[in-house]
Amino acid sequence: MKLMIKQFLSQSIYISLGVFLAVLGLEGFLIPNHFMDGGVTGVSMLLSIKSGLPLSYVILLVNLPFVVIGFYKVNWRFAFKGCIAIVSLAIALELIPILFPQLTKITNDFLLAAVFGGVFLGAGIGFTLRGGAVLDGTEIVAILIKRKFSVSIGDVILIFNSLIFTFGAIFIGIEPVMYSILTYFSASKTIDFLVYGLEEFIGIYIISVKSEEIRTSILNEMGRGATILKGERGFSKDDQDVLYCVITRFEVPKLKESVFNIDESAFITMHKISDTVGGHIKKRAIH
Repeated sequence: MKLMIKQFLSQSIYISLGVFLAVLGLEGFLIPNHFMDGGVTGVSMLLSIKSGLPLSYVILLVNLPFVVIGFYKVNWRFAFKGCIAIVSLAIALELIPILFPQLTKITNDFLLAAVFGGVFLGAGIGFTLRGGAVLDGTEIVAILIKRKFSVSIGDVILIFNSLIFTFGAIFIGIEPVMYSILTYFSASKTIDFLVYGLEEFIGIYIISVKSEEIRTSILNEMGRGATILKGERGFSKDDQDVLYCVITRFEVPKLKESVFNIDESAFITMHKISDTVGGHIKKRAIH
């Protein structure tokens, strides 16, 4: 019970902070300069600019169908928390300019508005994601399309955003859209930082005749664990141990140096890992 309460409070704080930061990015930087973002939020901003309707109303209207679809087709908890976050965003867009007018149009500089608008909006989305919710329906659309057409979520979002910025260039002009693309990349990097952290995890496979010496070096010199996989060489059919370990990208040069000091003919492959669960890797931060 205590764990559930702690989780609820933690998620509520993340979502509340996320909504506030997103509104700061929108009201303080993007809306006054007629910039837009990607996703369903970008569609809402474009419609708001062209129709003159308040963004808060448009966000609710545009996101509502996606939330309903997500409720039935994806996960009701995910959709419910997303609904709470989106409604909170709409309310905050109405209240914050009234309660804190100094937070509206913080700068007239287009470059600053594009970069910092993206940072604050991305931070808002990132914190909301950490709270288990979303601020627009783009992810819901991407999940549904992925299930039906077997394409990656990243590809769906890329195509979706490309269409949004194309229409934006037609309706609000090329220059604002160019700044908006800068906003989008700024927001994306901020989201990645908040969701995945500064450390990027790398999975390493090491094939070497001196696998035991390398395993000992990884354990003693780097303080990392390594799993020994039993393999077989493709040509000779001889038995071959394969080492597997997970490290941060900051540790890759050190690991390569250690491995090649032991065996110059070792074969190493690497792949990115979005996150790790369990173990001790996150308890050994080096930054």
